[in-house]
Amino acid sequence: MERIAEIEVDPEQGRVYEHGWQSWSPSTDHPVAGTGHRPASPESQLMGYRPDAELPAAGFQGEGLLAVSPAPGEPTHVFAAPGPDVVPSIRATLTGTTLVIEADGQVDQHVTGKSLYAALGDWASTFAPAPKEIRPAPTGWCSWYQYYAAVAESDVRENLEAIGKHELPVDVIQLDDGWQAGVGDWLSVSSRFDPYGSFNLHGHRPRRPLDGLAAITGAIRSAGRRPGVWVAPFILGSDSDQIRRHPDWAGRSLGPGWNQEFYALDLTKPAARGYLVEVFTELTEYFDYFKLDYLFAGALSGLPLYRETLAEIRATIGDSYLLGCGAPILPSVGLVDAMRVGPDIAPHYEPLTDDLSAYSQRAATLSTVGRAWQHGRFWVNDPDCILARPEVEQRESWAATVATSGGLRCSSDRIAALDEWGLHTTRTLLSTAPPPTPFEGPAG
Repeated sequence: MERIAEIEVDPEQGRVYEHGWQSWSPSTDHPVAGTGHRPASPESQLMGYRPDAELPAAGFQGEGLLAVSPAPGEPTHVFAAPGPDVVPSIRATLTGTTLVIEADGQVDQHVTGKSLYAALGDWASTFAPAPKEIRPAPTGWCSWYQYYAAVAESDVRENLEAIGKHELPVDVIQLDDGWQAGVGDWLSVSSRFDPYGSFNLHGHRPRRPLDGLAAITGAIRSAGRRPGVWVAPFILGSDSDQIRRHPDWAGRSLGPGWNQEFYALDLTKPAARGYLVEVFTELTEYFDYFKLDYLFAGALSGLPLYRETLAEIRATIGDSYLLGCGAPILPSVGLVDAMRVGPDIAPHYEPLTDDLSAYSQRAATLSTVGRAWQHGRFWVNDPDCILARPEVEQRESWAATVATSGGLRCSSDRIAALDEWGLHTTRTLLSTAPPPTPFEGPAG
């Protein structure tokens, strides 16, 4: 680490904004005399923070971005990566009344008379790779938070019908994890969607590898809506057909998941990247909305390869809408239409572990509010899905967070499980999605 600045601060009133590495990493402001959020274990650092980054025991470390408000009314200092390909870690350590700023790479410094979050918004508006035009997000319904990986075609059809019955303003019906045969097997369809496997009723092979999705995507389009799909392109499960056929594609182990071991896809292998082009070429025959998850795994092959491969996927899907998730934030700017800006929501309020990168309403709220300034400047902010069924803890609070800080609006309840409040709230949030312009208020 190289010392790059010293700032005199008020130890009682100064604030430091610590920006996390990827979608799920905590990002918010703290008292200058405090310490930022830390992973609960090495495993949670790999999955929810910057892998292998050395974190200080005290103080703060922003990944590519850190901002300091020395005292109320004083200029804000923003320290940031100059671009998306090299993202330094930036530290802030308080010694007496002096905040020492260090970094392990090149950092640009911006000083403005604006308040902390307004200064972050101003800086974001100048970040070079940000798109000139940000497309509005469609509204959606997603299968994940009601059915998880056990989703079946019948579940999607039931909710498609209910959305029509209640005249909910839903543009996209998104099949989440569980539509595919295995994690990494993106050209094979789960038997819950394609009971005949690779053969149709007459014993003939389908025209295309994913023809098992033709019935449900056709039904979605016939209902006047658009089919969307979840894909985690940069990971492979140990039980997948792809890893059996191409064991050399398996990069770093990411630990257990989906009742197996899963690995980062090694993007240094040209054949692995060619497979992804094939996958998305086929998927665009059925879908024009893509949620790409666990994208941080691609960055384990290096940021230039990550950006190059994500750009290849972007080119392959053409004008389809692209939502990133679990993605390194600054390296993804300019490559996606929308971005998840916090960890997964959950029916429970508190995380199940002492870690604010873990799925929970508290963690999702923290970073959704803490990254609200990115909306309309980098992309459309995705706070994660609307959950409004009765068993969701503090559902009123989560609805308020989505209403004030959420750009992409997507329901993920079984519509039949909603009570009167839940149905009204879901309808209201879907009907009031904001435009892709910066939010007004202190976080914007």
